[in-house]
Amino acid sequence: MKKLNRKNVGLEEKLPIKIIQFGEGNFLRAFIGYAFQELNKVADFNAGIAVVQPIEKGLVRMLNDQDGLYTLFMKGVKKGEEIQEIELISNIVKAVDPYSNFNDYISLAKEESLEFMISNTTEAGIAYVSSDTATMQPPSSFPAKLTVLLHERFKHFNGDKTKGLTIIPCELINHNSETLKEIILKYASNWNLGEDFKNWLLESNSFHSTLVDRIVPGYPKAEIETYNAQIEYQDNLIVSAEAFFLWVIEGGNDLKAKLPFNKTNLDVKIVGDMQPYRTRKVRILNGAHTALVPFSILYGNKTVKQSVDNLFTGPFINHIVFNEIIDTLEMDKDELNSFADEIFDRFRNPFIIHNLSSIALNTVSKFAVRVLPSLLGYVNIHNRVPTHLTFAFASLIRFYKGTWQGETLPVQDSDEIVATFTKIWQLTDYTEIAKNVLSIEEYWGKDLTKVNHLTEAVALALKEIDVNGIENGFANYSKAF
Repeated sequence: MKKLNRKNVGLEEKLPIKIIQFGEGNFLRAFIGYAFQELNKVADFNAGIAVVQPIEKGLVRMLNDQDGLYTLFMKGVKKGEEIQEIELISNIVKAVDPYSNFNDYISLAKEESLEFMISNTTEAGIAYVSSDTATMQPPSSFPAKLTVLLHERFKHFNGDKTKGLTIIPCELINHNSETLKEIILKYASNWNLGEDFKNWLLESNSFHSTLVDRIVPGYPKAEIETYNAQIEYQDNLIVSAEAFFLWVIEGGNDLKAKLPFNKTNLDVKIVGDMQPYRTRKVRILNGAHTALVPFSILYGNKTVKQSVDNLFTGPFINHIVFNEIIDTLEMDKDELNSFADEIFDRFRNPFIIHNLSSIALNTVSKFAVRVLPSLLGYVNIHNRVPTHLTFAFASLIRFYKGTWQGETLPVQDSDEIVATFTKIWQLTDYTEIAKNVLSIEEYWGKDLTKVNHLTEAVALALKEIDVNGIENGFANYSKAF
């Protein structure tokens, strides 16, 4: 089998560098690489990507060995039908390791055609590191590296206002661009890079917060022979992803003109405020995930797909999403229902195995952020507790007892939280157990025993779960609430 490189596949013409991409991992290659490949094809965007390895160990050498080429396999379910697509991504024209060749990295600042900076350096990547300096080659943190690059660009083009960049971080933190800009300005001040540079940063560059959503399992090691059989070359950087794609970017008409994704079929939304979309994702996608884990494990399911396909747990989680979570969101209900339909297609994706045990990590804190606002919002609207979300809450409390029907449960949380639940479960009265858990403001942000009828609903659900199991217990509980 021939080696994957540009000569062997007839792709020797390289695109001009319009984008610097911090990060060379699976997600960016399956998300950003794919997005701009589509934009190049459909809108003649003519954008090449220069990839920067943000940490000392990475994949730049492997990328360069394949001339920046790699194969993306996209698999999923859409409206009940399985989808499979294969695409050779060819828009990475340069891959740079600033740790082994800092001069190669800093030369990117001098690219005439450069317009965009896009990153995904993990949630921890956008951080201020006080020990970083302007003379380090390179500084350790991503924001410091970017500050050095921007300062070099400012100097090289003599402060030309047309040479600023459109900066689009994709790290999974809220207000990611505002946080990144704040840190860059802090470095600029602490390094004494001058007021002219700071003014150029603010006036000639634009910062855009984002929400990204695509499940990317990455290199399919366990099934690599099956994947290799579908291509005619040796690719060491195959990446697999679900078919679903969503990119929400804060921006106005200027950004829409710069990024004409409206010409593609990709779900890229350039909006004035991304927060409703973030809330939608956190409440529906993440909220459904977190809500289903404890009760579905107690029921006996092993995966997310089993959970949504099962004749009991499937309708249960469907009711949570369509009748209780969506009810609390202030967005167009048709759009919310359509988004939720897509979420259930993703949950049913046969190509991605989501073990419930692997997503049970830190369920208490996840429930507080992702699920509890929907439960409390429902109470505020209807003046009663939501039947299914409350039962899911009780299932979480029961799950944290740590054992079920003689088996150890996959509880994964801090030692302190686990010890707290162990102590509470030494009690035998379900009302006292409910009161003790619901009153922990450190977990929930408020004393939940003050929510009308929540304590008695949770106590009854706990009793029914223990006496009659999940399915029969819910049937009895739902008659009372």
